[in-house]
Amino acid sequence: MSQEIQEVDVAIIGGGPGGYVAAIRAAQLGLKAALVEKEKLGGICLHKGCIPTKTLLRSAEIYHEAKEGRKYGILMDALSIDFAQVQRRKEEIVEQLHKGIQFLLKKGKISVYEGYGRILGPSIFSPQAGAVSITKENGESEIVYPRHVIIATGSRPRLLPGLPFDGEKVMTSDEALMMQKLPKSILIVGGGVIGVEWASLLSDFGVEVTIVESMDRILPFEDEEISKEMTRIFKKRKVNILTKVKLLPETVNLEGDGVTAKGIQEGKEIEFHAEKMLVSVGRAANVEDIGLENTSIEVDQGVIKVNSFYQTKEPHIYAIGDCIGGLQLAHVASHEGIVAVEHIAGLHPDPINYAHVPKCTYSRPQVASVGLTEKEAIERGHRVKTGKVQFRAIGKALIKGEPDGFAKIVMDEKTKDLLGVHLIGPEVTELISESALGLFLNATPWEIHHSIHPHPTLSEIMAEAAMAIEGESIHG
Repeated sequence: MSQEIQEVDVAIIGGGPGGYVAAIRAAQLGLKAALVEKEKLGGICLHKGCIPTKTLLRSAEIYHEAKEGRKYGILMDALSIDFAQVQRRKEEIVEQLHKGIQFLLKKGKISVYEGYGRILGPSIFSPQAGAVSITKENGESEIVYPRHVIIATGSRPRLLPGLPFDGEKVMTSDEALMMQKLPKSILIVGGGVIGVEWASLLSDFGVEVTIVESMDRILPFEDEEISKEMTRIFKKRKVNILTKVKLLPETVNLEGDGVTAKGIQEGKEIEFHAEKMLVSVGRAANVEDIGLENTSIEVDQGVIKVNSFYQTKEPHIYAIGDCIGGLQLAHVASHEGIVAVEHIAGLHPDPINYAHVPKCTYSRPQVASVGLTEKEAIERGHRVKTGKVQFRAIGKALIKGEPDGFAKIVMDEKTKDLLGVHLIGPEVTELISESALGLFLNATPWEIHHSIHPHPTLSEIMAEAAMAIEGESIHG
């Protein structure tokens, strides 16, 4: 154990998009920061989530476009998939970004500790936040003494109790990312964002895909019209979708050439068979074995309780990102980290308005939304008007060969305020930022309409949808 007393202003446990961004912001504000990471900087998002899955999705998209090349006058013979190269490209992009994070932390003179971080009890050097121990892979350990601690330990894939998980035939997204060979068929348990993205990319690669969802629709937290449109398009792509299904984990059998399972759908038993099963039923916060028992921090329903500035019940200990629940998104964790650090530094930051956070699904077609769904707006007492325009009315969507989908804007009829925007179609994960800014600035659809959108672009659909609210859309 190191004998040197290492005192810092803030120790951050977890080097994902919440933790490393918090560390950089702390350095910008002149705070001495220590960042503890047990695996690789960048966390799940960079190594097992956002970046690698989107890289695979891009390869699948290119393969789909290549197969459609004849429509564009491009003729290709003997088209095939080199899945090993697909995986190599994914790893190259991840490593490039990993090196970028390492450079940024070095530039900010941030102390990085490789090891498992735990909060210890108060010490003479850290009487309020408690010391943080770091256990290295070789068993050695050292201690830092922070004035503040930020817990950014992230989450892990949730498993169904009783499921015979082997990481080979029954996988989570972690194991699926490491597949060296595409299966012929796959059963995806869970039709949320992760399940839909994997269904999209595997379907584009030619895998026979079945989605099993316990709720009454896929993408259950998006606007109902978005779910309906995605279901229509997926079925057109031969993706089999079964909703209102309760999978029976005890029936899952890994013997033979694949996976068999049974489920109950509206009182009837149904059977499934596929080469592999992918379980995507949400994520569980990493709150175990990080020293919370040495504090008065409260954990409720598996996540750490915090206030609007991410302070726990111990005011010198903060928590951000997936370990506090809520919107488990990388961009949310990053902003939570910034707010926490600025609060530590006494800058009085504004709390995050989670209704203004954009959500994205990088399937084909893409889905993006911000604000209230139509149903949520009505339930909250708003008198609602909506505008909706199909992408087939937009020239650039036809040029791209992606006419499916639409833009839907939800407005308060009385105040004319923008309440929510819901998009499904080409590149909508890029288009949604305009709407997020509109909500942040309390814009009205009228203002979106009168902000001139260039032609021909996909962004024109935003102006058309805004005009459609009053029946004034030109092309919709």
